[in-house]
Amino acid sequence: MRLIIVSGLSGSGKSVALHVLEDLGYNCIDNLPASLVQSVIDEIKSNSDDPAELLAVGIDARNRSKDIDSVPKLVAKLQAQGIHTEIVFLQASDDILLQRFSETRRRHPLASHGAEIRAAIASERAILSEVINAADLVIDTSRTSIYELADIIRERVDRRKHNTLSVLIESFGFKNGIPADADFVFDLRCLPNPYWTVELRGLTGQDEEVTDFLDAQDNFNAMYGDICRFLQRWIPEYQSFNRGYLTVAIGCTGGQHRSVYMTEKLAAALREQHDPVLARHNDLHRASRV
Repeated sequence: MRLIIVSGLSGSGKSVALHVLEDLGYNCIDNLPASLVQSVIDEIKSNSDDPAELLAVGIDARNRSKDIDSVPKLVAKLQAQGIHTEIVFLQASDDILLQRFSETRRRHPLASHGAEIRAAIASERAILSEVINAADLVIDTSRTSIYELADIIRERVDRRKHNTLSVLIESFGFKNGIPADADFVFDLRCLPNPYWTVELRGLTGQDEEVTDFLDAQDNFNAMYGDICRFLQRWIPEYQSFNRGYLTVAIGCTGGQHRSVYMTEKLAAALREQHDPVLARHNDLHRASRV
């Protein structure tokens, strides 16, 4: 049996994640008290002959505090029973969450009796601290559309085989903030910037003219070699440590040229030795890059 516990902040996309998993064949239960997870699993096992039964449950801050704090121990107990269990935690920045609640005009579940939403978000983060610390995968949806989130759930979560390490290389622009879900962050801002070459300014790191420009830069090639060797050295260690996910963020100023090409180049090289390796570009389609 495979169990995915979906948790996270209200407004971060938990419902979207559960809907995607349901479409993928998982039996999904939202807002399940953590104390009932074992009972649900026992019930499913007693009524199913399928050893590959798929189950996804949503556990959030509406649980009792003691139940939330027990989630890490619950996961360890289920894994000892041979149940492939992992926690996927979704979050977003406070400003994005505030914007989403304003747009949808929904009430935050912890903002009772007129409590201010920002305070409710802070309280929710504190309540879920034990869960995020135990999470196998943290997804920051601040810059992610519902369609991109659906792709992440399909590619990184559903298609990941048991005892494999899913590696994501993602580009970003420092001007838009560092991705909160990154395990490693590499800064390319010291490298020559194609933006300052007029004919390259409107292109991206996926265009041949930009890749030719960067391939001609000794510093770019040196940094690529250093990062690639570092990841080739340490990815097997993370794999042997039974990690399920590793996220590597590659940043330049705007997330348009250097980081995009470096991400594509690293992903291609790492795929020769490891599977799966995914590539994602957080800021490639943002306007007004520098």
